This record gives sequence, C-alpha cells and structure tokens, in this order.
Amino acid sequence: MSLRIGFDIDGVVADFLTAFSEVASQVLSWKHRGTIADLKELSEGDTRKVWKVITGTPNWWLTLKPYEANALAQLYRLSRELKWEVVFMTTRVPTAGETVLFQSQWWLESQGFYLPSVVTVPGSRGDLANSLRLDLLVDDQLMNCADVIGASQTKALLMLRHPRPSIREQAVNAGIGVVENIQEAVEILHRLHALAPDRRRSLTRLTDWFFGGTRQEPELTLPENPRQARPLPDTERPRE
Repeated sequence: MSLRIGFDIDGVVADFLTAFSEVASQVLSWKHRGTIADLKELSEGDTRKVWKVITGTPNWWLTLKPYEANALAQLYRLSRELKWEVVFMTTRVPTAGETVLFQSQWWLESQGFYLPSVVTVPGSRGDLANSLRLDLLVDDQLMNCADVIGASQTKALLMLRHPRPSIREQAVNAGIGVVENIQEAVEILHRLHALAPDRRRSLTRLTDWFFGGTRQEPELTLPENPRQARPLPDTERPRE
C-alpha cells in the first residue's frame, strides 16, 4: 500500500499571507510586515473590503507565489518514485473566473505537480482524512491538525512558517509534529515511508500467496511529465 498524504494549499505550499497583504496595502494603503499578526490589525470592515477586491479579481488564486521554488516539483517526483498518493485540500473562496478547483489544479501544475488531486473542503478536515484513509496531513492551522488526530488515525504535521512559541507548544503537547518548511515535511514523510512496510508486514505475506512469492513492481513506463503526451489546451491561462 502507498502512503496516502494530504497537503493543505494556502499557508503550506502557497503564500496566501503575502498575496492577501499586498491587496490590503493597495485597497487600504496599509503597511504590513508579512506576518499573521498583521492581519489581526485589520477591522472586520477592512477585511471585507479586501475580500471584495479578491473575489472580484478573475482567477486571483493563480497569482499566489510558492513558498519554496521547486518544492512541489520535488514532491511530485518523490510521489512518482515512491508511489505516494498525494491529495491537496483547500477552503478557498470562489473568485471571478474559473472555479476554485480548476484554479488550484492549474496553479499546482504550473509549479511542477502534474495531474494533482484537489479536494475543496467545506467541512471537517478530520472527517475528510478519515474518509480518504490518509496516513498524514500537513496543515498550517492547529485547529485542523487537532481535528484530524481526534477524528481519525491520521497523523498531523503543523506547518509553522513564522515563530509562534505558544502554538508550537500546544501542538507538541497534543502529539502533533511541527515543521517550518516543505523540506522538513518531506524528511518526516521519508521516515514514515520507511516504517510503513513493518506496519503492513502481515498483509504483504498474504499478498504473496497470490503472486507466488515476492511481488515485482513494474517499471515506471509513463513519462515524468504526462502533459508531454497529453498537453493542456492551447491557451496561456484560464479564460477570464
């Protein structure tokens, strides 16, 4: 069985905070330092003004930058090599232009993760993790991580890109791992991948009955970039 991994998008692989702050600066002439604490300075009315501009901007979610260059391309290559099943999750609000699902898929492909599975999550992350039988979820919200470990057997990693000692302490005390970037998360995934065969040892022996001994995995025959064989439609970006 493959590792089944869930990744939140904003705050984990996509830099929503900077993009939101830039819009707030334009709309409100607001100066920010690029931290979560900055957002708390905005009033409810100002926040609504910013979101009004965002939701009215065609395909705004395509404008976000990745936190680390090539991180998603590396994750894609590892998922192909190690046969990980990766699912991306998001609670993004709709904007003008394409759907949240399509914008998210397009953005992930543009960063090097081809044919991404994306789930728009209207409710509990814990229920979703349980339904998908995820081994691990990477999320930037402590509440989501706590929901996951409380509602399922899924393990959780909290992505904490800015120093927040109290949040880190709460996570660790709850049994939630804490990482600061994708590379650290990948290192944890490698360790979990190494443990997986031991957890599934008895099941592996049962499958040997059907395959006459050790099963040989077929060599990878599909191209690393499937778009070479099945390219995207001939357009520079989604229609507005």
